[in-house]
Amino acid sequence: MSMMLETPEMPAVFDGMKLAAVAAALYVIVRCLNLKSPTAPPDLIYQDTAINSFLLKSCPLLTKEYIPPLIWGKSGHIQTALYGKMGRVSSPNPYGLRKYLTMPDGATATFDLFEPLAEHCTGESVTMVICPGIANHSEKQYIRTFVDYAQKNGYRCAVLNHLGALPNIELTSPRMFTYGCTWEFGAMVNYIKKTFPQTRLIVVGFSLGGNIVCKYLGEAATNQDRVLCCVSVCQGYSASRAQDTFLQWDQCRRFYNFLMADNMKKIILSHRHALFTDNRINKVFEDSVLSRLYTATSLMQIDDTVMRKFHGYKSLKEYYEAESCVRYLHNIHVPLLLVNSVDDPLVHESLLSIPKTLAAKKENVMVALPLHGGHLGFFEGAVLFPEPLTWMDKLLVQYANAMCQWERNKPQCLDKDAAQSENS
Repeated sequence: MSMMLETPEMPAVFDGMKLAAVAAALYVIVRCLNLKSPTAPPDLIYQDTAINSFLLKSCPLLTKEYIPPLIWGKSGHIQTALYGKMGRVSSPNPYGLRKYLTMPDGATATFDLFEPLAEHCTGESVTMVICPGIANHSEKQYIRTFVDYAQKNGYRCAVLNHLGALPNIELTSPRMFTYGCTWEFGAMVNYIKKTFPQTRLIVVGFSLGGNIVCKYLGEAATNQDRVLCCVSVCQGYSASRAQDTFLQWDQCRRFYNFLMADNMKKIILSHRHALFTDNRINKVFEDSVLSRLYTATSLMQIDDTVMRKFHGYKSLKEYYEAESCVRYLHNIHVPLLLVNSVDDPLVHESLLSIPKTLAAKKENVMVALPLHGGHLGFFEGAVLFPEPLTWMDKLLVQYANAMCQWERNKPQCLDKDAAQSENS
């Protein structure tokens, strides 16, 4: 009898469990996709100068809301994963010429040169010298998308291919790219300056490339000759400060560390003949290094086992301190825009104190911190599907255009600001 009385209540119990499961699933989705996060303009840190006032007027993307795709765009992980997996949507194939430069140690540096597809807004020759992210090159989709957009806005583009990153280019010396070696980038810049003596330069670096270009500019004052400005996107500024955060599991950084380490292992092992064989006079590695490389699960282990030895550093600490741009940033005197997303899962928030402090001390530095974008994502779109061009692509060209206009009209701009100050 009691069984008969309880039976009708069972469907209600199951319905309650379903509702609870749906509610729990929705809660997880909202949390994981960060749907409650607001959209807002980038947080800007800068000093009140004439050039910064001009930039804020001429570069509206710095002061407008960055609105990512509604469903998934507020998740830094999804933005980063999409960048890492597919790069960009409907990526174009710009035509460029590959250049080969022989370095003093016998290494062969390569870069791709893309001519402008339209006249620049100032009518002058302006070249973007671009350094991609870790193990990247000119054939990556995010680079192709940006180059195509820059070409259509009148820019010549020179894109460095990191030493050892291109799968069809063999190493000609027992050395690969490292975290902060500027030799190949410097050789590319010198080639551009010599080949196009009238051109002005816009320096652009993505992720690890941001570290390299900032370090290059700060290494010598002459490296800043003919440079209009520099833009760094999503770099970490200090490898020695970042290494501990890369071993932490919050924001899945340890997992990203493993994935990047696995990719680096594949690249190094693809060049094992050049790096590990015995028939080279200047052999860098012993056979035991190869076995340690196979078992490495983090970038730090690979850097300690292999990368630091390319330049003879005695310890990982010495390598990270010497190759980080944080030691050179104060030497940069050209306008410098540093862009980092707040939800970048690879760059810990503690590292953002470096650009913030720099912008508070130096008039030529502006820092832009959008809430969303992940690591080199910055996708835009209405609800689900992203647009081919990202907020980052548009911002870099808009900022470059503004800097070119400032350089061309600098006397008029300064006179206008002075007149406004007197009237006020």
